[in-house]
Amino acid sequence: MKTTKTLLIFAVLTIFVSCNQDIKTQNFTLRGGIFGTTYKITYLNAKDNYQKQLDSLFLRINNSVSTYISTSDISKVNLGETGVFIDTIFKEVFQKSKKIYKETDGYFDPTVGNLVNAYGFGPKTEKLNLTDDQVKEYMQFVGLDKVALIEGQIVKAHPKIYLDFNSIAKGFAIDIVARFLNDKNIDNYLIEIGGEIRAKGTKDNNKPWIIKLVNPVNAIDNEGFKVINLSDKSMATSGNYRKYRVAENGKKYVHTINPKTGFATESNLLSASVIASIDCADVDAYATAFMAMGLEKSIVFLEKNPKIQAILLFSDADGNINEYTNYMYN
Repeated sequence: MKTTKTLLIFAVLTIFVSCNQDIKTQNFTLRGGIFGTTYKITYLNAKDNYQKQLDSLFLRINNSVSTYISTSDISKVNLGETGVFIDTIFKEVFQKSKKIYKETDGYFDPTVGNLVNAYGFGPKTEKLNLTDDQVKEYMQFVGLDKVALIEGQIVKAHPKIYLDFNSIAKGFAIDIVARFLNDKNIDNYLIEIGGEIRAKGTKDNNKPWIIKLVNPVNAIDNEGFKVINLSDKSMATSGNYRKYRVAENGKKYVHTINPKTGFATESNLLSASVIASIDCADVDAYATAFMAMGLEKSIVFLEKNPKIQAILLFSDADGNINEYTNYMYN
């Protein structure tokens, strides 16, 4: 009798081991469109295609913090609706924004939303050529210190304050995807949404995840590219070379609004790429802040925060493109 029982247990264990051996892993690359841009997510040695789950995560983020969706929580808050209890996504984005707002002395500020709309870079289509007096009027409603989270609700010092998390949302979405993949015990992945990137581990050949940045300073080096190692790092780039408009009078307006002045004019900084072993939402926000700060203030910030690395392209007095960086190229 004991022998029969032992054989039965052995048979069950053999079936269990056999089933486990039949579960094969493979590499996946998922592509699509989200947040008005595209994404590419590559993850290795996984059992399943997580497209449906990721689509669901993207939908949750949009329903929480997208200003382009009229029924989202942030749209309701911006319209001044009462009784809007924000979800965990909104809460984390808001708290991160508060943190970086303080760290950058207000140069990262999601309350520039009204100005973003007025200049024509938001969901509204105003495209105004604001006078100094109009900018001054809008500036009454700028300042994240005028907004608080109290008992699960956003409280604004003035109902006209308009929150816009677009300068941190792509990075945050990448972090949400990274957490999901981490929970699935996936050790090697690269997530890219609209040019913002977060990577973990290595590629399939055990080599680091690398990207190539165009090198406008010296096109001869490395065939005109700079090689960046992004394994276990996040990277975000902000620049005014793509998103801008020129008014009929020839004046150029850029999408980076200076929250200190309210003006949409270029600083001497052409682009800021931020690289660090932190959340992608954070480097996304720092890149935006640097564009508003300009070169000199950005350098001071980086000297005080050496764990944050950046590649800053700027225009000198003669109009030539130069680079400042504290990034250690491999």
